Formats: sequence, structure tokens, C-alpha cells
Amino acid sequence: MDEYLISNKLIQWYKKNARDLPWRRTKDPYYIWLSEIMLQQTRVEAVKPYFERFIQVCPTIEALANAEEETLLKLWEGLGYYSRVRNLQEAAKTVVEVYNGNLPADYHALRNLKGIGPYTAGAIASIAFSLPYAAVDGNVLRVMSRLTADSRDITLGSTKRAWEDEIQQMMPRGEEGTFTQALMELGATVCLPNGMPKCQVCPIREYCQAYRKNTVLMFPVKSPKKQRKKEYLSVFFLWEKGKIAMGKREKKGLLSGLWQLPNCNLDLALPAALREWGIISGEIQEMKPQKHIFTHIEWHMNCYFVDVKENENKTFLWLEKETIEQEYALPSAFKKIWKEGCRILEG
Repeated sequence: MDEYLISNKLIQWYKKNARDLPWRRTKDPYYIWLSEIMLQQTRVEAVKPYFERFIQVCPTIEALANAEEETLLKLWEGLGYYSRVRNLQEAAKTVVEVYNGNLPADYHALRNLKGIGPYTAGAIASIAFSLPYAAVDGNVLRVMSRLTADSRDITLGSTKRAWEDEIQQMMPRGEEGTFTQALMELGATVCLPNGMPKCQVCPIREYCQAYRKNTVLMFPVKSPKKQRKKEYLSVFFLWEKGKIAMGKREKKGLLSGLWQLPNCNLDLALPAALREWGIISGEIQEMKPQKHIFTHIEWHMNCYFVDVKENENKTFLWLEKETIEQEYALPSAFKKIWKEGCRILEG
């Protein structure tokens, strides 16, 4: 494999074909950091409006460090994986306290910040500071596996670490950031997953072992995913005298510490579940059942609209619809239930 020719062709291709993304118009390490955190398990097109809104409210690391948590959660609403934004703020506080509000131009110092793993540290180090550290994600692993017809399992940490070392050796000095972004871009727009990649427009096709052997779809090699755990819930849209009930999840586990529509294990009988919360009586209307898929868990939800008549609940927060929509981040798992509940109110 001619590493010099490959990296050179890739960089030239990237300079002509790179997508115009808001975080690529700057070398500000904060913006690069923010974009990489937002892009974790999220599509580029979905991230763009979130990124623009976020930097309007938190234009600096110091502003992020000082923001109210509810404000940040609302800005993040719909992106999912809310621990990302909490870790982002915790890291920002460290950067303000230890580094005077500036991200350190040091890979190992970046790795010590909350929520920054090897990939994110490599991306910031190479793109923002031109340091020779690789950012190896699924896109990059797919490109390199096909390029070399490498049959190592890419879900293994040892495979990823090996590729980090190899890619760092390929990085042309002075073009570290461009090379990092070129590899990412190739995997995102040309060397696609789930179906045929666009080999006809690949700038390094002539060097690709999988293309030469007509085995592109055999790579990358991945061990099968574990089957998702299924959980069954009853979810309630509780309405009383112009206000809707919101509960808060525990500070650990799935969706930790977030506001939600009240819910319980499906095994609990409806009247009993409501009475446990202090809802003495109300008119119950069935809504559409919903399903929500997380990375490792599936929620299967039976959903109910309850027009509360007698209420001794002291646990839930009872708020007007407009207040919830403007100020509170409701996880995506409850969005369809929320919309249907609001339609019933309006109907």
C-alpha cells in the first residue's frame, strides 16, 4: 500500500468535494469539539440546526460552563443521549478552571476531560491543533478495512487501537486535520455502509484491495449485535385543570435525571398505578401504543390520556403545555405520546 499516494489523493479529493458544514468554517477548538460530540450516533443533517442554535446560546466554553442545565437539555432536545451534553458542560467547567477557558492543545489532556474518548480527542487534536493523532470511528474503520481487505473484527477494541497506530503513520505532516476529515468524509459520502458503496467516484479506488477482489460487501467484518432487551410500560398523559403532569427520572440509568411523562411497569393495573401516585379518580382514554428503540433496549408502551378529577399527587410537576414546550426537554421516546395527548386536548 503506497501510503503517501493514498493520503495525497484523499486530501486533494477532500479539498474539492468536502461538504460545507458550519463547524468546518472555523478552526475554533470549541466548535470542533461541540460538533464531534453532537455527531456521535447522529446524522450530519440532523446536527446542523442544533449546532447553530447551541452556539448562539453558548458561543464560548465559559458560556457553556455557566449555563443552566435545563437550558442545555432543552437545546439538546431531540438529539438523544443526554449524558453527552452533561459531560460537555462538566468538561467545560474543567477547561475554565484549569485551562483559562481554552481547550488544551494536548491529546492526553483532552482525553482527561469528561466525555472525551480517543476518537473525539484525535479529532480535536488533528483538526484544531494539527497534531498527528487519528480519529477512528465506524466510517474510518470501514474505509480502512475495505482498502486493505482486513478481516479483523472492527467491534473489538484491539482492532480500533491497531488502526489508530497505522493511520497515525499515514498522516502527512502539516495536513493532519485535512487527512482526518478526508477519511471521515470518504466513509460518510462514498464508502457507504448498508449496501453498495460509490466505488465509481472513490479517489483511492485503484488502491482498494476489496474493490480489486470484488469483495467490498464482505468488509468490514463485525461480530453480530446483541439482541435488545425489551421493556413494557404504561405511559400517561395526565391532565388536570389546564396543567399536565411531568415526572423526573432517577439520576442513574437510561435517560437519567430527565423530565418525562409519568410511566410505570406494564404489569401494574391501571387504577392501582394511578392511585399509587395519588390520582384518586379520572376519565381514562386509550391512546395509540408506541415503541421506541434505544441502543440496547426497546420500550413497548401502552399509552393513556387521563382527565384527572381528584388528585392528591405531591410528586409530579404540574405545568401548562406552553411552559413544558418552551422550557423542558422531553425525551424523544415520549414525543409521539405528547403530540397525541395535545391533539386530544385541542379536539
